[in-house]
Amino acid sequence: MKASELIVKCLANEGVGYVFGIPGEENMDVVDALVGSSIQFVTTRHEQGAAFMADVYGRLTGQAGVCLATLGPGATNLLTGVADANLDRAPLVALTGQAGSDRMHKESHQYVDVVSLFRPITKWNTSLRIPAMIPEAIRKAFKLAQTEKPGATHIEIPEDIAVAEIDAVPLLVQSPHPGPALEEQIEKAAGLFSQARQPIIMAGNGAIRAHAGEALIEFAEKLNIPVATTFMGKGIVSDRHPLAHGAIGLQAPDHINRAFAQADLVITVGYDLVEFAPSLWNPAHDKTIIHIDSSPAEVDASYIVGVGVVGGLSTSLRELARICVPRQEMPCLPVRGRLREELEQHRDDPVFPLKPQRIISDLRRALKDEDIVISDVGAHKVWLARLFPCYQPNTCIISNGFAAMGIAVPGAIAAKLVHPNRRVVAVTGDGGFLMNSQELETAVRLGTGFVTLVLNDRTYGLIKWKQINRFARPAFTDFGNPDFVKYAESFGAQAWRVQAAGELLPALQSALDSGKVTVIDCPVDFAENLKLSEELNALAGAG
Repeated sequence: MKASELIVKCLANEGVGYVFGIPGEENMDVVDALVGSSIQFVTTRHEQGAAFMADVYGRLTGQAGVCLATLGPGATNLLTGVADANLDRAPLVALTGQAGSDRMHKESHQYVDVVSLFRPITKWNTSLRIPAMIPEAIRKAFKLAQTEKPGATHIEIPEDIAVAEIDAVPLLVQSPHPGPALEEQIEKAAGLFSQARQPIIMAGNGAIRAHAGEALIEFAEKLNIPVATTFMGKGIVSDRHPLAHGAIGLQAPDHINRAFAQADLVITVGYDLVEFAPSLWNPAHDKTIIHIDSSPAEVDASYIVGVGVVGGLSTSLRELARICVPRQEMPCLPVRGRLREELEQHRDDPVFPLKPQRIISDLRRALKDEDIVISDVGAHKVWLARLFPCYQPNTCIISNGFAAMGIAVPGAIAAKLVHPNRRVVAVTGDGGFLMNSQELETAVRLGTGFVTLVLNDRTYGLIKWKQINRFARPAFTDFGNPDFVKYAESFGAQAWRVQAAGELLPALQSALDSGKVTVIDCPVDFAENLKLSEELNALAGAG
């Protein structure tokens, strides 16, 4: 068979259901080999959109999402989405075409050293130099992408290799699983817990990847410990649970930061330093830390662990709960009440443009527990992460490792492909929306009906917010927008503009019930960002 046909057989052997990308001259043979296969090729409108779709697909399924581009500009357009998957720990395999081997040693049309470009943003990458490499290279790419900590890998396919003849078969798929932690690690962790006066748990995205929610809840309940999450760990413990303590992740001190300031023991479960720097919750380096994860702790001056419990998360938590003596007193959780009060206070706020708190409240009321929110990056991400109640893992997808703008719309397409029976809302600012809004056409073509909620304040709000806080003035952040309703309708989507505070909730409900690709243009009050800064500064001043 042709090598390109073997590549497709190897992808199918890995369980790949979708390849996201754009056909190009140097990847034509691979694209042609996909015709009639079990794999659906999703033609996107930009390679970055393809990479973000593969990114979110990998995060939701645990199986590597696959994106495909041609050489040169096609490959470089993938970079942002591939880097996002790598730092957000989402399994992804990127495939790129390349010039033939006969012109890779000299100046040549569209040729750049793509392998070197991708090396810093992937766990591993390679170029196929001979067809016989294909089964091993593809198996290795998927194995590394999906093994903790998961991330991105990349394979370059020169066009002369793709057309070569080869007689080979895919390799057996084998997936490593973490073994149990050492008994002495468990015993040392139990000893540290017995000495603690005020412990707290910080659960990260690794706990979601490990499906450790049930064990984490059992552990917290038995030992009476409050559970905070990172932004990317939201939902691992339902916000309805009495021990749920909210999400930590703001650089400015929030209510929940005070809880960490008072804690003497922090038990991290599947926590990754890229999610929230330890210097922000352990600035004095005085916390005792129990690190529970499948990987050893990263080196950081603010993250010197008392013990690392390295192994399968659920097993480690259950073993630790078995030998620890429970705390008798129930923890006081003032943070939980304050955040709920803040959300409830603005539930029916009539102010227009809408306050972010009212938007979050209406969004939560419009969705079922299992429905999915994909957050773009911007000021709205702060409000979603702080206030949006989350009841199940992977129902509030936030990029907080690489934190790339433009992820929401393509990410929502992937979410609907993975979970066609759940309702999906992409929440984005007007800045992030226009970075990949061309994928609305992809959504309409595929029939992946979801709602894009565009929070419109005609500025790069998060940067403007930070500029004002630091320099007392903004610089070069404001812009104009098209008519988002007409713009969305030109793609074949339906669209509405919110013109009063009371219109958002019914608009969300109607859009979700319709099952169609919908854009809702919602003006948002930028001034609330500055008010939040004032409140947090006052909180910090109060000690």
